[in-house]
Amino acid sequence: MINKVIWIVLDSVGMGALPDAQKYGDVGSNTIGNISKALGGLHIPNMEKIGLGHIDGIEGVKKADNPIGCYGRFAEKSEGKDTTTGHWEMCGVCLEKPFPTYPNGFPKEIVDTFEKAIGTKMIGNKPASGTAIIEELGEEHIKTGYPIVYTSADSVFQIAAHEKIIPLDRLYEICTIARNILKEEHGVARVIARPFIGDPGNFTRTSNRRDFSLVPPHETLLDHLKNEGLQVMAVGKIEDIFSNQGITEAIHTKDNMDGVDQTLHYMEQNKKGLIFTNLVDFDMKWGHRNNVEAYGKGLEDFDERLVEILDAMNDTDILFITADHGCDPTMPGTDHSREYVPFLAYGKGLKENHNLKTRKTFSDMGQTIAEIFNISPIKNGESFLKEMINK
Repeated sequence: MINKVIWIVLDSVGMGALPDAQKYGDVGSNTIGNISKALGGLHIPNMEKIGLGHIDGIEGVKKADNPIGCYGRFAEKSEGKDTTTGHWEMCGVCLEKPFPTYPNGFPKEIVDTFEKAIGTKMIGNKPASGTAIIEELGEEHIKTGYPIVYTSADSVFQIAAHEKIIPLDRLYEICTIARNILKEEHGVARVIARPFIGDPGNFTRTSNRRDFSLVPPHETLLDHLKNEGLQVMAVGKIEDIFSNQGITEAIHTKDNMDGVDQTLHYMEQNKKGLIFTNLVDFDMKWGHRNNVEAYGKGLEDFDERLVEILDAMNDTDILFITADHGCDPTMPGTDHSREYVPFLAYGKGLKENHNLKTRKTFSDMGQTIAEIFNISPIKNGESFLKEMINK
């Protein structure tokens, strides 16, 4: 009998372009493989020990002699390549059309409605790197008090503000106003608060980011778990991604290492249910900023701490490790990439050295968790539990 599942999403750690990557401009993307190639290899023995190097099509990772876990790669069925799309699909929501994007900035009707609702003008309104736009417009923001609004190739309405100019509570309030405006035709996946501090020429984004997501269009795995009296413990931005739907406890984190700490904290409590963790630094700090060296080190740092998670597991625990999309820092541009994601599973009752091969949708992960806890199935996906369990 399984008591809890620890599900860790390494945000953006993809492993090779999907067959339809050309449609997204992502041919050649391979987050893990290209980072490893650029750095002359990666030292990630613990993920390799579970079976990372044996996944079909993976590059730049060593094959362990006798992997102790199950492993495979997953294709994304939904249209899109963003955080919300990936996480929702894991939990049973497959999108038939992608969230809207705004390569030319937001239309006048949205700008006018937003400015009227917050009682001030905004500046920016274009696709941009988050660090670049605060360097460009931060000084004007400080002088005028106007929030900086920008987007990216993803479906996001991002609002940057200096914490001394627009306090966090007000920034979050402004984001909530934007979230209430951006619906239906203009229903972006996320409104994101991007607070920063410092002086012109030396601005720094803080860890007080918050995501304001759309509510999922139907119940997800998380709702099913919660409805059955199981715990859903969300670490990092999971709570935001699901607009707090199906969550019983949540904690936001400062960085990846804090995310590991909080995961271990929930594991110690030994409550029955799901610990669902997102480690965002891979994406936010390194992928989008094309920082290959830091991304590689981040993978190695997580791998080193994976030992603590494995050691903390009980005989009735199962560990899943995966990703939600790619964000190859070696490619031109700073956007997400349409990639397969790796999958690792480990637990005392699971087979060793078992290849799950290539799965057609991220939803298979959520459907498997539904079967683990013997709850009602989610809307999409096929469980692979029987394939993993030792008989």
